Amino acid sequence: MNCSFKFVLSLSRLILIIVLAIGLVFFQVSPAGATPVSAANIFSLGVEMLKQENYTEAVVKFTEAIQIQKDYAAAYSNRCLCNLQLQDLGHAVSDCNQAINLAPENIEAYINRGIAYYRQGNYTAAIDDMNHIIALDPHDFRAYYNRGIATAAKQDYNGAITDYHRALSLVSETHSYLRADIYNDLGLAKFHLKDYNAATINFTLAIRLNPQSERAYFNRGCTCGKSGDNLGAVNDFNNTVKLNPNYAQAYANRGIAYHNLGYEQAAISDLQTAAAYFGKQGKQLAYQKTLSLIKIVQRQIPTIEETA
Repeated sequence: MNCSFKFVLSLSRLILIIVLAIGLVFFQVSPAGATPVSAANIFSLGVEMLKQENYTEAVVKFTEAIQIQKDYAAAYSNRCLCNLQLQDLGHAVSDCNQAINLAPENIEAYINRGIAYYRQGNYTAAIDDMNHIIALDPHDFRAYYNRGIATAAKQDYNGAITDYHRALSLVSETHSYLRADIYNDLGLAKFHLKDYNAATINFTLAIRLNPQSERAYFNRGCTCGKSGDNLGAVNDFNNTVKLNPNYAQAYANRGIAYHNLGYEQAAISDLQTAAAYFGKQGKQLAYQKTLSLIKIVQRQIPTIEETA
């Protein structure tokens, strides 16, 4: 059995840039004697909620600010970001549309809308938004990185590689975790092109920059398996499950690597652990496939013992 590679592509990490309000301040009519409440004050409360990752309450505040000031572009933009975090992609796109209509050069709105489009599977629209950002600011590494991810989703891996290299040339050396993410996705593109040596180099760079990157260890383990280095695969999957003990696919792939090394009991143990996690996570297809692998390994054990 070969190492089954499950590609762990994640969107670029959202960089939280709060867009501050600029322009006129509108006030809400208050009861007699009460201090008027401005849209800017409510907006500020929403920003604080957003910083605290209380996205539901932040949406409420940004909505209140918009009700006072209908053309509050920053409130639409930040509400888009909140909806994006809440996986309410339809409303995220709608809010970013409003923000862009009100402020056509609002780069953050294009970034967030592009991410929403990507998560909806609309890769062409995501790429269009990143192209627009590059036209506005050719030095925004996020646009190249996100465009690379969307391009890779369309299986244009060479195009994605070009974008990843451009992103690496623009992102600061001090942002080691961001650089690790880019090297990880660069490795994935190389993997899909079957350039396993280059993929391994990039995953290793990602690990050096971020030793806590479970996906870099996992992806390098899969690359080791594809290259026939089952011992290297086991070591990388060991690190993966240390960082994330619930990583079902890592147990499954380590079990396959153990099987390829002839350690059948270890293989069965890992596959059983993987099946249990897949079951708990509601991943029925993976659960059933893992049970089938367990049966295959169990059937092979008597044959191995007879010929040893």
